[in-house]
Amino acid sequence: MNWLHAILLGIIEGITEFLPVSSTGHLNIVEKLLGYDIDSRGMTAFTAVIQVGAIIAAILYFWKDIVRIAVAWVRGLVSAEARTDPDCTLGWGVIVGSIPVAVVGLAFKDLIEGPLRSMWVIAIALFVWSFAMWAADRIQANQVVAKEMHHVSVLDALIIGVFQALAPLFPGVSRSGATISAGLMLGFDRVTATRLSFFMGIPALVAAGGLEAVGSAGDISDAVGWGPTIIATAVSFVVAYASIAWLLRFVSKNSFTSFIVYRIIVALVLLGLLAGGVVSA
Repeated sequence: MNWLHAILLGIIEGITEFLPVSSTGHLNIVEKLLGYDIDSRGMTAFTAVIQVGAIIAAILYFWKDIVRIAVAWVRGLVSAEARTDPDCTLGWGVIVGSIPVAVVGLAFKDLIEGPLRSMWVIAIALFVWSFAMWAADRIQANQVVAKEMHHVSVLDALIIGVFQALAPLFPGVSRSGATISAGLMLGFDRVTATRLSFFMGIPALVAAGGLEAVGSAGDISDAVGWGPTIIATAVSFVVAYASIAWLLRFVSKNSFTSFIVYRIIVALVLLGLLAGGVVSA
């Protein structure tokens, strides 16, 4: 991979990782258009590893929150009174909510890295899940009193985690799109649903990227090269940090309609390219 492609893919990853538009879907589409074999082990690993840059950006952006939640969770292990702290509950929620995606990722690894990486799957998932997001956004808009972060229960987090597990199975659904939709359906306000999406995504994506970096180091060296991979990861970190700040400001004042319309347009364009034989599945 040349460095220009690495920078471009890093930018795409940084912009799309936390927006509800599917980073994996966008990366696969652009990788395909650039002529790469998205089914190869090297490209699969590259796509997973550069997500780590975006996740590090999220960790740094939410560092104070992460430390506060972690401290509350540890205190809850030894103190009954501390277990009443909403941050302690949120800590358990993130742990429990991370289980479904780990189970799905391990149980269906071959399927996820094989047949489900089809461009048809991405296009259909982008299109279909747009309506799930629309329904979730309408549900939230009709809430008289929306729930906030201190209302999060372990069950809420588990449900969001189950939705999160859809993302690796169907690239195009979008991990953030799935988790934000779940949060909205559970009655949380848009900012809280978005922040929960970040908290739920950090352990899952760190684990996925770390495992690929360790387990597929040889594949990356042979197919892509570690130089371009490191460059793409660094670029994704910088772009993602700015993207996080922008997204939180945006959802505090706007619905998710613009993202939904964008997803539908991308899906229809991709379906047209596939049907016309311009892009292969």
